[in-house]
Amino acid sequence: MRAFTLPLFGLFAMLAALATSAAAAEPFTDKRFEELTGAGRIVVLDVHAEWCPTCRRQQPVLLKLVSAPPYQDFSVLVVDYDDQGDVRKRFKVARQSTLVVFKGPKETGRATGVTEPEQISTVLDSARK
Repeated sequence: MRAFTLPLFGLFAMLAALATSAAAAEPFTDKRFEELTGAGRIVVLDVHAEWCPTCRRQQPVLLKLVSAPPYQDFSVLVVDYDDQGDVRKRFKVARQSTLVVFKGPKETGRATGVTEPEQISTVLDSARK
């Protein structure tokens, strides 16, 4: 019985962690972006494509970082690379797996294809300067 309980507990812990970090992101809308930046909040645009292997590695790292200090006050808005071409054009994003950081309405940092926590933290830290 114990051999079954430990893997089951691990599965529940993993699902809880995913549910917690998933709550840190929301789909991009112009209205939400304007609300957040207008209030002076720090916003990360996560330009994501479901088919992109780099995006699939990048997003969980980003969400884990913003779920804990010092980034827990950051808001993540996910831009669908395939369906939101108008948003990509507006923010001059040419490739998926691009992160664009804003403090209020001002862009403070940008990176494409970064997947390591240290690399993503460097981009996020651009909003703290």
